[in-house]
Amino acid sequence: MKTLSENACFGGVQGVYSHTSTACACEMTFGLFLPEAAKHMQVPVLWYLSGLTCTHENAMTKAGAQAWAAEYGIALVFPDTSPRGEGVANDDAYDLGQGAGFYVNATQDPWAPHFRMWDYIADELPALLGENFALDMSRQAITGHSMGGHGALTLAMSLPDRFASVSAFAPIAHPTNSDWGRKQLGAYLGADESAWAAHDSTLLMAEKGFDGPILIDQGASDQFLDLLQPEALSAAMAARRQEGTFRMQKGYDHSYFFVSTFMQDHIAFHAEALLA
Repeated sequence: MKTLSENACFGGVQGVYSHTSTACACEMTFGLFLPEAAKHMQVPVLWYLSGLTCTHENAMTKAGAQAWAAEYGIALVFPDTSPRGEGVANDDAYDLGQGAGFYVNATQDPWAPHFRMWDYIADELPALLGENFALDMSRQAITGHSMGGHGALTLAMSLPDRFASVSAFAPIAHPTNSDWGRKQLGAYLGADESAWAAHDSTLLMAEKGFDGPILIDQGASDQFLDLLQPEALSAAMAARRQEGTFRMQKGYDHSYFFVSTFMQDHIAFHAEALLA
């Protein structure tokens, strides 16, 4: 593992690191904020998964999350959204290929050799973090924005007992029924739509739900509402009587202005679960 940068931040350290990933067969970069408490003890972990076109850097610099994480003594992990580099498949479209990993393990060419973001987030990166930093990996929570909200919800519902809580900002909520999903799931996983269901939070909510609290914030003026389909997830949560809160935020769009506005609420929500 290489240290690319470390900066003092709210009494702690905001670092950026890279390593050779076995899952993705390339060099991967991630951000990690360690609060001051990590100098003396292991601290709980909140994952933040970013959306389409993003890298590890977007939320790290735009979401304003470190101030609130420092207050509660929680570490923040900012993974990249896809494999990158020479020899990694890509596409001219912004919503497929590099920057658009969708947190799945691709089975189709040309994506299969590198696009194994599920294994990377679920297995490889947690192991690396636990070995190298003062993190209590028995206390984890997860959140994300847009494509990252999709990833956060699907990982949380598919890995029982891994996460104490899950939240999302404007998640891609029903990708098997949306152009933000059918295109990518078809490309990465193939034409058999039965393989897609494991990566659709609305379908997973109906099938499994989540054994813990959920918080969803969605901007009511989001320019991508028809692609996100939040009403499908909200209905599935209600039908299941899922413990959770779904909030439509009047006037807010899909941007990081929206994310940063409600970041304090989300970190406080996760802190209640992680520090109980």
